[in-house]
Amino acid sequence: MPSAAISKKNVGRAARRGRIAPKKTGAQEPVAMDAGLEREVEVARSAALAAGRILLRHYRRGSYKVGSKGYDNPVTTADLEADRTIKRMLTRAFPDYGWLSEETADTSDRLGRRRVWIVDPLDGTKEFIKGIPEFCVAIALVERGAPILGITYNPVKDEMFWAARGMGCHLNDDAVRVTRTRVLKRARVLASRSETARGEWEVYRGVLRVSPTGSVAYKLALVAGGKADATFSRTPKNEWDIAAGAALVTEAGGMMTDIRGRAMRFNQKRTVRSGMIASNGLLHQALVKAASIQTNGE
Repeated sequence: MPSAAISKKNVGRAARRGRIAPKKTGAQEPVAMDAGLEREVEVARSAALAAGRILLRHYRRGSYKVGSKGYDNPVTTADLEADRTIKRMLTRAFPDYGWLSEETADTSDRLGRRRVWIVDPLDGTKEFIKGIPEFCVAIALVERGAPILGITYNPVKDEMFWAARGMGCHLNDDAVRVTRTRVLKRARVLASRSETARGEWEVYRGVLRVSPTGSVAYKLALVAGGKADATFSRTPKNEWDIAAGAALVTEAGGMMTDIRGRAMRFNQKRTVRSGMIASNGLLHQALVKAASIQTNGE
């Protein structure tokens, strides 16, 4: 199916050549090439494609049931089926790695593992239900708290964003980078559709060029791919929402922090983070300041 099927040859080429281009000023420092992640990339990519096929089938047929995990937090049978598929593929290939997923009961076992998969089988469930093609599969691999691999796959648009430590960031077969926008007023900032509907972005009218977009993980991928300059949210986020995007943005030359500009660590006992900011790096400090504006007027 998808043209997003990146050849093993291209993954190997990325691993051998290492960094696609130097990091931009203001972004995280470059890291060494890690060709040892080539197999993880291949298996995770295959898992994302398999899960994407499941989501696409349900999306087109409407053949799923909707439940709820709490306030404004729907779950579908498509989420659960995709989760089972990803878990089976990743844990069989890498039995020594830990596991954290939105749709799987959490255990403390992962906290003692050096490497842990962090997965959201369907990020953007509300968009999925509404028929808006802004949802994705998100898979991250974290090593000692740092994201070293990230994959985000939108099956409707057949967009696979993937990155691994030292290999750079890619959209399908093409290397991608963050933008070079330096002026905040010219920046395209992606905002949550839900937050926009609640009026939380009105305070930025005339200050930022805001584009409502679904799925946290997908927004982060779009920033990494240079299709937007930044995204941020004051709403708490779970690790599975943002871990894959953190790897993508960093490898693309950008920067991602919590809402106060502090570095993030993953595979923590408490999986919730107090919001996030992702940018091309050049805009980051200005965005940290902008995000500090209280949306409730206090």
